Amino acid sequence: MFDTLMASVIKRVKSDRKIGEGRMRVSKVQAAQNRHRMLTAAARLFRERGIGATSVDAITEDAGLTHGAVYSQFGSKEAVAAEAIRDALAGSVHLWQRLIERRGSKSAFAAIVAAYLSREHRDSAGRCCLVAALGSEIGRQPDRVRDVFTEELKGALEVLAGAMPRGGSSRSYDDAIAAFASMAGALILARAVSDRSLSERILKASAARVSKFAGSRRRWRQSAPSIQVRRSASEAMTKQVNQRRAHPCGAGTHGD
Repeated sequence: MFDTLMASVIKRVKSDRKIGEGRMRVSKVQAAQNRHRMLTAAARLFRERGIGATSVDAITEDAGLTHGAVYSQFGSKEAVAAEAIRDALAGSVHLWQRLIERRGSKSAFAAIVAAYLSREHRDSAGRCCLVAALGSEIGRQPDRVRDVFTEELKGALEVLAGAMPRGGSSRSYDDAIAAFASMAGALILARAVSDRSLSERILKASAARVSKFAGSRRRWRQSAPSIQVRRSASEAMTKQVNQRRAHPCGAGTHGD
């Protein structure tokens, strides 16, 4: 009887342990879901209101969570801001990468520019480019937030450089910096002005010139080898002229 009782107790303990492990697994899944909801809510509210004007209470209310959930997951609003920025910029890069995969490197850059400088992107305040929405404010944030922003921006520029016509070189990275700075600046202006027709013109003019710039860089690189050949020939001719000026008798001096 004792053996039967012990076997029953052991079986119950094992059953309770499995239930506990199951609850723990569910708890971890729920925690991950809560984290995602908080970061999504924070990124949207930061874009719409700014980081400083968005309280932790606003984030938890939008996410449908308690105030304590934020601090148990992140510990501070600064940590929320850093991770929300990381997620938002990573999401933008993912969209660029999908465009590159679908369209190929030859036409991806034009598609990225067209999508970025579109009416839809301009009017999506809560989902627009985080750089255009928060760039000026991030400069006043703590180093932790700025470091995350810098790291993610570098990665975004790497991806954009790969989509540039004839991308892959250090010059392409510089081209990507110039192109993205123009795109972000244009989006900021297009969203800031009250004149709708001017806003449209800013988007169209900027998109046309950024794409034209990329195309002209491509043509320049394709012609660069012939330019170098002509430059080398010109330098050789200049050297010969200088040598003749230094020795007026030229080759005839060797026959005396």
